[in-house]
Amino acid sequence: MNWNNTLSDVGPVFAQGLLLSLGLIVAIGAQNAFVLRQGLRREHVGSVVAFCAVADAVLITGGVFGMAQALGERPLLAQALALGGAAFLAMYGWRALQRARQTSALDVTSTGQGLGRVAVLAQAAAFTLLNPHVYLDAVLLVGSIGAQQPSSMQGWFAAGASSASLLWFSALGFGARWLAPWFARPRAWQVLDALIGVTMWVLSALLIRHVVSAL
Repeated sequence: MNWNNTLSDVGPVFAQGLLLSLGLIVAIGAQNAFVLRQGLRREHVGSVVAFCAVADAVLITGGVFGMAQALGERPLLAQALALGGAAFLAMYGWRALQRARQTSALDVTSTGQGLGRVAVLAQAAAFTLLNPHVYLDAVLLVGSIGAQQPSSMQGWFAAGASSASLLWFSALGFGARWLAPWFARPRAWQVLDALIGVTMWVLSALLIRHVVSAL
């Protein structure tokens, strides 16, 4: 990254990376649903937000500086990631639907029987690294566009795209706390878990369909 570039040169490139990444990440998806749930539970939110933001930054930077071409030349690897992600989403969706059948409210004043930090980060890693859309968006799409920038600007483009992830996950995780009183109602939590479960299964089915159509 060339720090000698002027603000007038850096600004548009940084903003392009920021807006492109925001346009891709601000959508209903498994990873966003997971971060929202952790934010509502107030359970290791900082660790989850940091992991998701750093993971996106690594993938984006790797894509901009050459990983996009490497992954694009390995269709079997992309298909394997899709199948692994589909299986994970289907399993998590089933668990969410099982939670939706329960009538107990979320106690936001305590962690209850919540998972430990390591277990939560393991789930965050699965949602991030087993989701092929992360590679398609962060590595292939963002990476290929960033690679078209002048070499002195590629780092700024990657910084802008990475900042989008940090801003979004921070807003999603920490902002979810304001919804805690509403989700203290059993019915509201059941609806959220049902929506999450259905979303997981739809995403899983779409991934399987994508793999089958590519064969």
